[in-house]
Amino acid sequence: MTRVARVILDTATYQPQHKLFVELAHWLSNLLNVELKIIEEDYVFANEYGDKDEFGFAWLPQLFVELEGGSIVPILTRPPFNPQTLELDQEASKKEILNKLKEIGVDIPIHR
Repeated sequence: MTRVARVILDTATYQPQHKLFVELAHWLSNLLNVELKIIEEDYVFANEYGDKDEFGFAWLPQLFVELEGGSIVPILTRPPFNPQTLELDQEASKKEILNKLKEIGVDIPIHR
């Protein structure tokens, strides 16, 4: 199984999604019991490791995990919206994060 060394959030405090991403980053860090590193407006980092638009530019915020081997993987770059309220959906975002972690072979601890 792949192990996560830390959670990395590259964010911009002025972005409307900032608060949601901070909450999700803390949740994931606590779930995996790993360090959380929050960096602000590091577009070089986001361009190197994150998702980009059709012009090749990254946006913020984006949530990443650093694996024990040192590779960095984007975990959440576009949070889903609730179709009824058209607001950012925290629970759907958590599911998307967990699915992405499973895809890359991370063992998710079960908390009861």
